[in-house]
Amino acid sequence: MLKKLFKLFEPSAAASQTIAEQDHGIDSHDISHASYKTIEQLQRAGYEAYLVGGGVRDLLLDAAPKDFDVATSATPEQVRKVFRNARIIGKRFRIVHVRFGREIIEVTTFRGSHTDARSSRDASQSDTGVLLRDNVYGDIKSDAMRRDFTINALYYNPINGEVLDFCGGLKDLKNRTIRIIGDPEERYKEDPVRLLRAARFAGKLGFNIDPVTEKPIREHADYLAHIPSARLFEEVLKLFMSGQATATLNKLRDYDLFKYLFPATNHCLDHGTDFDRRLVEQATINTDKRIRQGKRITPAFIYAAFLWSPLQASMRPLIQDQKMSPQEAMLQASQGIISQQLACTAIPKRFLIPMRDIWQLQLRLPRRDRGKAYATLEHQRFRAGYDFLLLREEAGENVEGLGDWWTKFQFAPEEEREAMIAQIAPPRRRNPRKRRSKKPAQS
Repeated sequence: MLKKLFKLFEPSAAASQTIAEQDHGIDSHDISHASYKTIEQLQRAGYEAYLVGGGVRDLLLDAAPKDFDVATSATPEQVRKVFRNARIIGKRFRIVHVRFGREIIEVTTFRGSHTDARSSRDASQSDTGVLLRDNVYGDIKSDAMRRDFTINALYYNPINGEVLDFCGGLKDLKNRTIRIIGDPEERYKEDPVRLLRAARFAGKLGFNIDPVTEKPIREHADYLAHIPSARLFEEVLKLFMSGQATATLNKLRDYDLFKYLFPATNHCLDHGTDFDRRLVEQATINTDKRIRQGKRITPAFIYAAFLWSPLQASMRPLIQDQKMSPQEAMLQASQGIISQQLACTAIPKRFLIPMRDIWQLQLRLPRRDRGKAYATLEHQRFRAGYDFLLLREEAGENVEGLGDWWTKFQFAPEEEREAMIAQIAPPRRRNPRKRRSKKPAQS
């Protein structure tokens, strides 16, 4: 598909252009039925409506889009009137979720410049320059200029088949370049999450970051400290659960961004052992592999892996100096590590509890006497704990064959399981009780 696009570009080609269907090669059948219906109904109601952003970019790159977003000239209230199953969400950036069965289409109104806001109810900034509210509406051209990178500012109309490019995104797709729209320093200050997005797209797509776009990233990485931890948690999911976690991690480390997401982990990567580095790297490799295989992944496992080395570092002095048991040390150390992490990225309770369980299972798995082995096997998080044990082995930790033992034990028949347990912890012999001699009855 890109070969068709490449023929369109000359050194003097204008940035703003319209590409006909026969030239770009996108097939409207490749977009979801729900997104097509959303655009069709908005256009029938008299509004402009386009597929926009990463969905268009991925279609042009012959990749399967993860989701489909729609941009329209209709305001959120007008969108809600068109669709019964629509809900306006967001305060900082008002959008509409249109539901078609189990699929949700995100619909945004064309944005204008926040400098044109009539009041703070439409747009406002923090003392550090972060946009706290950005609900100034405009037309499609102003909307394109408000988007982050040129390759994400492409608009596709599946009804007439045209692709609209106002910022030179098609040319940057050809040159495999990540380029921010507007002044980089100003755009990063408005929304520091764009720093992470630059690294993520570079890692995900294998593109280079334009030098002008790249220059301020390291210098202004500290802008991320101004972003709420809940929003950064959502970004962590995009960074490490999209199938390119390994490449993305390398980019985040290169640009000094990772330490604002996982400060304790970053310290261990910089100053810890080779095992600390291999464990994090192996966690990202395994995550990418599972995604390619269509297997389930959970943030709980990723967080458990990333925070394991800081947890172990915190446990050591508690065990060595304060003579705590490993269980007591883990309980106390985990509280400190989690509190520190929550200050950077929120961890919802539905992931926090499983993460703790994965850690605690690492202390239970070595205990394999009859009662404890079966109880561990029946634990609801056993599989995640077992996978984490294998991860530790793959990263080079010597766990004395524990992973192989549990691999055999969980699939072995009952008699073999009993024999395996007996080899680890032979049953104790009970000393026969001495019978009390009966005293002769007194007369």
